[in-house]
Amino acid sequence: MKADLKIVPDFEMIVCPPAESFRWNVHDYPFFGAKWHYHPEYELHLTRSTTGVMMVGDYIGEFKPGCLVLTGPNVPHNWVSDIAPGKLIRNRDMLIQFTTEWAERVTGLCSELGSINPLFEDAVYGVEFSGETAVNGRRLLAQMGEVSGAERIVLFLQLMIALASDPSERRRLSRLAPKREPASLPAELDVAMKYVLENYSEEIDLHQVANLCGLEPQAFSRFFKRHTGHTFARYVILARIYAACSLLTQTYRPITDICFEVGFNNIANFNRQFFKICHRTPSDYRRSAHKVGTEARADPFREIRAFASGMRA
Repeated sequence: MKADLKIVPDFEMIVCPPAESFRWNVHDYPFFGAKWHYHPEYELHLTRSTTGVMMVGDYIGEFKPGCLVLTGPNVPHNWVSDIAPGKLIRNRDMLIQFTTEWAERVTGLCSELGSINPLFEDAVYGVEFSGETAVNGRRLLAQMGEVSGAERIVLFLQLMIALASDPSERRRLSRLAPKREPASLPAELDVAMKYVLENYSEEIDLHQVANLCGLEPQAFSRFFKRHTGHTFARYVILARIYAACSLLTQTYRPITDICFEVGFNNIANFNRQFFKICHRTPSDYRRSAHKVGTEARADPFREIRAFASGMRA
């Protein structure tokens, strides 16, 4: 079933944890992020339970439990379940999201991995998997949630190879691919993000940022969460922790100094927020990074900043 969609999808900003190359996630349904939306990342999406209607690009069709779909950059998508009002479906969705840059790194790693390229080319239309490809894809995607670090990277490679292995077991969904140019951020979101990225080391007041965006504080808070998936306060914390990750890796400054340099006003809160986001202490993060020779991004928000400027990072 095909239809011309008249509703305008929301832009969603995906924030990947600083120590990870891509984002793995599960969430319930209904969920504030489960809406008609798009983002510049690829997304492999598994609907684990319920039936309903999925919308991918200009495609509208039914889905069942086990539906596995890969969408390319800026392809709008949504899965609407047939459930009673007020009912909550735990962990309905399991997914990974990764940037075009990461996809290019993977396929460019060696000539053998170039066989994955046709999969990514098809993904600009949205593709649904079937048969053994879908079975293997669901299994590997679930296994990712049980591991971390290098083991998760290995599973990612196995997953992409499995999904690319049999073109006859994937079908294009949308008739048209989205524009290849990076999508534009809403002007208000652009202003808010740039302000945070340039001032995260200082005290940041929501009311002041809302005023810069020309919105009332409550309206700004709703707008920011709708487009980013995070409250404004949470985004500020992420900015500070990401900056701390860069300093921990690139310098030997005392952790207490880094805490205050990135905008926290006490070490206990810094340690607590760092562990919540990075799943390790600052000292463990620094030790691991130095041990394996990992380099943090010189600018931990380079990709977001470049996207906001209409450039590909």
